[in-house]
Amino acid sequence: MAEYIISDKDNLEKIWDMNVSSNPGDERWVRWKDEYISYNIRGMAKTFVVIIGGEPVGEGTLIISPDCRAVGGNSLLADGKVVGNVNALRIIKKYEGQGHISRLVRLIEDHARKMGMTRLTIGVGADNERNVSIYRHWGYDRLIFSEVDEGELVEYYEKEL
Repeated sequence: MAEYIISDKDNLEKIWDMNVSSNPGDERWVRWKDEYISYNIRGMAKTFVVIIGGEPVGEGTLIISPDCRAVGGNSLLADGKVVGNVNALRIIKKYEGQGHISRLVRLIEDHARKMGMTRLTIGVGADNERNVSIYRHWGYDRLIFSEVDEGELVEYYEKEL
């Protein structure tokens, strides 16, 4: 049975250790681990996790503050008030396709509503047709802008809550 919860520091450490070990030699993951844990501690973001067998196996983060590097100061993506960004949606491969990420996104959206947010944004690689289709199915269907990030064209969509 899966649980879907706001992560505590222990589960953040576990899920990010897993992310780092899944990407050996890529120092960005070490930096991102420190950043995302700091964002959560400082109230700039909330990470939600899927727990199966007592261990975190998936995650999704609600970026609240435009000061998070993940949104690069862009208040169209997160403004600390009414706009948030759904970010870092990941799950261990063997749990893909079982609805866990959809449940996390609904939890993130519910939490954002309770915080008074009225819009959420999400970014996706333009060539990732599968995720674009999923995000549109979830209601993230208004393209707000595109940009090149680390050599990849990323499209940003929004959803009214």
